[in-house]
Amino acid sequence: MPKFKLDEIDHQILDMLIENARTPFTDIAKKLLVSAGTIHVRVKKMEDEGVIKGSTLTVDYDKMNYSFIAYIGLFIENSSYTQRIVEDLNKIPEVTVAHLTTGKFAVFCKIRARDTKHAKEIIFKIDNIQGVLRTETSISLEEVINDKKRLMHAIFDQYKI
Repeated sequence: MPKFKLDEIDHQILDMLIENARTPFTDIAKKLLVSAGTIHVRVKKMEDEGVIKGSTLTVDYDKMNYSFIAYIGLFIENSSYTQRIVEDLNKIPEVTVAHLTTGKFAVFCKIRARDTKHAKEIIFKIDNIQGVLRTETSISLEEVINDKKRLMHAIFDQYKI
């Protein structure tokens, strides 16, 4: 349970900011029939409490010619290599997400590339990281769900006053 309760106005503020993090506080205030100062104070409180951590910009990777997505599972030689492997992965800009995992893979990554040839080059870079025994790749055919709002609404419902 959160340290403090979020009320319906907080939920509505978050909902609007999740939809578009650049929504002006004055626009949110008009929609919620409260002052812009109220929105500012509430957002600041949620930032101070760690509920809101920064804001994001959504880039259309298709328009940037980086529409190829693949997921790469890493088998590593020894868990003592993990931190250095993560540091090396962080040096490859096309690795956009990396998770330490249990199960089959020690590390699971998402990469973005221009095409299959470019993806192959990235995979070879990952394969060449010291401590990586081998990789296993799955190509994304299409992203069919990417929806933060549904989860946020479920969380809001769970913690309603």
